[in-house]
Amino acid sequence: MSTNWINALAQIEAEGTPAVMITVVDEKGSTPRNAGAKMVVTQEQLFDTIGGGHLEYKSIKIARQMLEEAQTNKQQQPRLERFSLGASLGQCCGGATTLLFEPLGTNTTQIALFGAGHVGRALVAILATLPCRVRWIDSREEEFPEQIPEGVEKVVNEFPVDEVDNMPAGSYFIVMTHNHQLDQELTEAILDRDDFDYYGLIGSKTKRKKFEHRLKAKGYSDQQLNRMICPMGVSDVKGKLPAEIAVSIAGEVIANYNAGFGSQTDQTPVQTQVVDRLAI
Repeated sequence: MSTNWINALAQIEAEGTPAVMITVVDEKGSTPRNAGAKMVVTQEQLFDTIGGGHLEYKSIKIARQMLEEAQTNKQQQPRLERFSLGASLGQCCGGATTLLFEPLGTNTTQIALFGAGHVGRALVAILATLPCRVRWIDSREEEFPEQIPEGVEKVVNEFPVDEVDNMPAGSYFIVMTHNHQLDQELTEAILDRDDFDYYGLIGSKTKRKKFEHRLKAKGYSDQQLNRMICPMGVSDVKGKLPAEIAVSIAGEVIANYNAGFGSQTDQTPVQTQVVDRLAI
């Protein structure tokens, strides 16, 4: 456990790791730590402390539940929780504390981009400017440019298909490799996961028909195939240049991750109902 939540924020931002920051916002009576104390929780790590004991145990559990919920609800909201620090929490302080749980990075779209060709390079340059965390994957080291944009992780793997399982649920997958057989192997691995938010395969309607024929022969259903977007990109963009294709695909990605925006306009930035946990 790190003792510095400030450094933790810089680390998780650089890594694109979803997290929840817990802050003591109110204290009454005797409490482990004063208002303003903070800790940061990811699914794998803890940074700093709000006092330890059962209070912190329960808080970590709430934070990680929020992280799990954020995989399906990208509009995860901050929340307040009030705790009594008496016998019900197994702590002898006798006071009460209110904690603020703030999601960090849960709205960042996680993207796996397979292929470092001309279109891949043009697309990465755009995605790096968006609220996205990109893993750029290819088996060919020499295809990557010397300078990789900030927020993009270069992954050289002789077996790119292995990288499909390294993405979290709710990820975006974009496949544009140099090899149709590899495209199909990636397609099968992605469709087998069935927990992605978007899958786009570069290619024409003819390529889609060929892939559908092969995949149906292997037992893939129409419902699964309908989740594969091919051709991908905004249909109104007709250009053939790599930059034009990249803009088209980026537009489709933006439209997908913005699809739910505005559906929760009745929510305040912080849930106003304070959950009173006096008997946990």
